[in-house]
Amino acid sequence: MTGLSSRRPAVTGFAIFTLLMVMAFTGLGIWQLQRRVEKHALIAMLNERLAAAPGALPARAQWNTLTPAKDEFRRVSFTATYVPVPDAMVYSSGSAVRDDVAGPGTWAFLPAQLTDGNTVVINTGFVQNTMQDRSQQDRAVGRLITGDPVELTGYIRFPESAGTLTPPESIAKRLWFTRDHLAMSRALGWGEARKAVAPFYVDLETPAPESGIPKPGSLSVHLKDDHLQYAITWFTLAFAVVIAFGVWWRGQRRA
Repeated sequence: MTGLSSRRPAVTGFAIFTLLMVMAFTGLGIWQLQRRVEKHALIAMLNERLAAAPGALPARAQWNTLTPAKDEFRRVSFTATYVPVPDAMVYSSGSAVRDDVAGPGTWAFLPAQLTDGNTVVINTGFVQNTMQDRSQQDRAVGRLITGDPVELTGYIRFPESAGTLTPPESIAKRLWFTRDHLAMSRALGWGEARKAVAPFYVDLETPAPESGIPKPGSLSVHLKDDHLQYAITWFTLAFAVVIAFGVWWRGQRRA
């Protein structure tokens, strides 16, 4: 009788621990299922934006109201003139939203002036493996600067933030490792003192230059969706904890 009484606190403690673990694992599994629903809604929303007919570029008065949540990947068409200034390169090992881009290279960013004098920075496209060949990219991008207005169609994008391990930019080489067009604008003097640079940039879809360099193109969504697998893993762990407790408790009763 004494042995049985002495085991009761251990059984109770282990039962409480098991219950907490089951609740935690089950909660994580449910959370992953909720995340899956949200991810599918996000994918559907982004696909809808990417497939929509291009609209007008938001007016200057609307710029401060734009947010990534409601405006990222909106297709727009507008007229602008590329500014005759040096471009900026953004190194990339590939693309998560361009099926036609693979391998290392750079994105060529160049400011374009709108009819009202304000500036929108354009990601004019991908240049294959030119990180060490600045002259090639200068020649390619230079052909875009004709001084004539151009009808541009593309997607609204917002600047990235550098991560802890992101290399610093090299202003001397005009080379960045994040798509931060505002930092490029400050460093390279894009835009006029009394005019504004848009808080977003535009990933160019069309037109493509005759040479194909830089290479603009259509975007597509490829968001990772592993939430169901994660949910199954958490629910399996919850079940395993219950089984482990049952085996242990059965052993205690036989002792």
